Amino acid sequence: MPQGVRSRARSDGSHHRYPGCESDRKRGVSIDPVGYDAGKKTKGIKRNAIVDTEGHLLSIEVIAANRQDRDCAARLIKEALRKYPRLHKFFADGAYAGPKLAAELVAEPVEVEIVKRTDKDGGFKVIRRRWVIERTFSWLRRNRRLMAHYEALAMTAVRFAKLAMISLMLKRLTQA
Repeated sequence: MPQGVRSRARSDGSHHRYPGCESDRKRGVSIDPVGYDAGKKTKGIKRNAIVDTEGHLLSIEVIAANRQDRDCAARLIKEALRKYPRLHKFFADGAYAGPKLAAELVAEPVEVEIVKRTDKDGGFKVIRRRWVIERTFSWLRRNRRLMAHYEALAMTAVRFAKLAMISLMLKRLTQA
């Protein structure tokens, strides 16, 4: 081969776009289960969080999309009560209503108020207390790492959400 001319073909198939090479995938193996929620039409994971009235993150949990929100709510509330024992009232949407959550929280000194949406009027309506959590999720989604679920472990996704909230709070403190 003349000097200065390189061969473009790789005979061993080690090119990064070669479809047969499974070990060089960018994302790797997903360890935690992912699912599909037909109601919300989401595949992958869902984030459940507890925030204060200003929208600051108190507790967060990442679950597979095929699990119900109320299944992890009791554990999430108990974790928040362990960290912040002065909490006594929680506002939740209709997904958390039901006897199962109420039965799991009987021993806890806490009240869960369900904020229901009225479907009388069509279109978007701001409902008191419900927009706070949605605003927090939009703050978290400003971070590129949290726009999609890139992590193999749900624990890593929870930590990145906490880092995003810490970053947001530090920015607010330094601007004041």
